[in-house]
Amino acid sequence: MAAKPKSKSAYAKAGVDIEKADKFVGAIADMVKSTLNDKVVKSIGGYAALYQLGVDEFLAATTDGVGTKLKLAFELGRHDTVGIDLVAMSVNDLICVGAKPLFFLDYFATGKLDLKTSRSVLKGIVEGCKLGRLALIGGETAEMPGIYQAGEYDLAGFAVGLVSREQLIDGSRVRPGDVILGIESSGPHSNGFSLIRKLLRGKVKDAAMMKACMQPTRIYVDPVATLHHELGPQLKGLAHITGSGFLNIPRINDGVNYDIELPDTFNMPKVFNELRTRGKLSWTDLYTTFNMGFGMIAVVESVLAIRAQNVLERMGVKSHLLGMVGRAKGKSRVNVKSSEFEVSLEY
Repeated sequence: MAAKPKSKSAYAKAGVDIEKADKFVGAIADMVKSTLNDKVVKSIGGYAALYQLGVDEFLAATTDGVGTKLKLAFELGRHDTVGIDLVAMSVNDLICVGAKPLFFLDYFATGKLDLKTSRSVLKGIVEGCKLGRLALIGGETAEMPGIYQAGEYDLAGFAVGLVSREQLIDGSRVRPGDVILGIESSGPHSNGFSLIRKLLRGKVKDAAMMKACMQPTRIYVDPVATLHHELGPQLKGLAHITGSGFLNIPRINDGVNYDIELPDTFNMPKVFNELRTRGKLSWTDLYTTFNMGFGMIAVVESVLAIRAQNVLERMGVKSHLLGMVGRAKGKSRVNVKSSEFEVSLEY
């Protein structure tokens, strides 16, 4: 879901209308439901669809792409990391329901196959699968002259995992007083690039910004699996911060508020400040488009918050105590506050 700002957002002006996308999902919901059977526990709208295998076991499935970050890859001639992005965007969704990743399939489409480029892309997909603990069991390479411009291609990926009822993370245990933990991202990941490209148009030689923007999406499989193992049911919810930014957080549980106060220990990555300055973006635009330095949000039992941080640090990722879950009066909100600003985002 997306915020409903009074004026058109910067992201919409860049060509991506999140509100319209939400309306589309709502419009097709009934059509999708007509295909479902009694084995489908959770389908459209969640981080992963769940399909019941046995009484207490489910397959979890996700799909995603890399988006217009690919356009930067084309301009820079850098194709070795977008495959990591492809895997990350699906597997990071998969683990939000507590699933253990099993396998991955990819779809690579281009106008005319270039073996050097396609091999480089596949190298990244293989690296992503290794980081995500996935077997790359198959895929499709489609050559479609006339559909794509010379040197361009598109990617899609599909990840499947397994989760028991006991290990399922569905946000139902989230309560006011639980702690919100932010796990750092590696950069913009693979979201907001229609806006990023608009702001960087004609500035591809800006090496520092290009490097920051092209950092591959962090894959959280190992840190989250360890956290889940050590905290058990006290790891109450996970949100992969992708399209719509912090409005992904209520997907954990949309019956509560998420009150976030950015700590002094957190330094927002320079790339986001640079984008804010170049685009004269509002804080609302930023927090409803980008991850703003946090690629994954966890909600944990308050007495285990420090332990959770220690687990993540041991696994090589930094995290920050961001705030607490609060009671919602009406629609769920994400309230973000710092010494510089305060925004309230309605889900």
